[in-house]
Amino acid sequence: MAKKQFINALNEGDRVDDVFSIRFKKPVRQTSSGNFFFEMRLGDGTGEMAMKYWGGKGEQEVQKAYDSASKGEVVRVKGKIKRYMENLEISVNPEEKEGIRKVPKEEFEISDFVPISTRDIDTMMTQIVEYVEGVANPDLRALLDYFFTDEEFVRLFRRSPAAVRHHCNWIGGLLEHTLKVTNICSSLINDFPQLDRDLLITGAILHDIGKVHEYEMGTAIEATDHGRLVGHISMGAEMVGRACDSMPEFPPILRSKVVHMVLSSHGVLEFGSPVVPMFPEALAVSQADTLDASLEEFIRLKDEAVTEDEWTYSKSRGNIYLR
Repeated sequence: MAKKQFINALNEGDRVDDVFSIRFKKPVRQTSSGNFFFEMRLGDGTGEMAMKYWGGKGEQEVQKAYDSASKGEVVRVKGKIKRYMENLEISVNPEEKEGIRKVPKEEFEISDFVPISTRDIDTMMTQIVEYVEGVANPDLRALLDYFFTDEEFVRLFRRSPAAVRHHCNWIGGLLEHTLKVTNICSSLINDFPQLDRDLLITGAILHDIGKVHEYEMGTAIEATDHGRLVGHISMGAEMVGRACDSMPEFPPILRSKVVHMVLSSHGVLEFGSPVVPMFPEALAVSQADTLDASLEEFIRLKDEAVTEDEWTYSKSRGNIYLR
């Protein structure tokens, strides 16, 4: 079915009759009046909203509705938008012929629940491959080929997001972010010819590859258990180290430098890097990484500002000029 109602456009008093994904569930509980109810948090590609299912005194019927769909699955919801403690939520009351129903996979489009990059994924991938093919150092080229001739890695790299929220958090987001960081690094060569171009480009392309295993994609972007416990920086460094070790003649110091560029890509210890950049190419990658994320956030905050004033305020960025 074609989705018509999206969370960011729902207003108090609206009737809801559309599909949403389940982000998480709270077990069935009982109100002080003896009625049973449960809560879910529902989502789509535009945001999330709480839903409350108000059953009667028949616990089994309410439990049956609760058990009818699991986290990550899609449900069709009939209800009404109400306000509770300043927040909008979907209220579902079976007595008013409202309810929820699990929706089979063939009846919804995944793009309704997880946004897709606005840039063409094939074109971006072609540009990354061109950068790979432009690396002249045979060891670094072999390292890049180790990943980009692996069909499964490429499939994940094309599809993975760059984050759960805020930064390139969409299908193709990792590819988009990697390309922008590599473009920024490439633009530095003319003004800083002392930089080792092959090392710089290799580090830019590989700096976030751990994210192909940090996140999983269903009807929402979520961190994997391994991703939460270890993090993409350590995972990426391990992937690069393992690739270098598969090539017996790979120079040890070059291995250390590429691994260092992954480990130092967040620039400072407070942001999760276990080491800070210790040579120019590593600094360039970390600064390009920060620049891309910061500019994207600024532009997003400016675009999302709902005001007639010339300024808006963000906790993360402070005052932002809108004109």
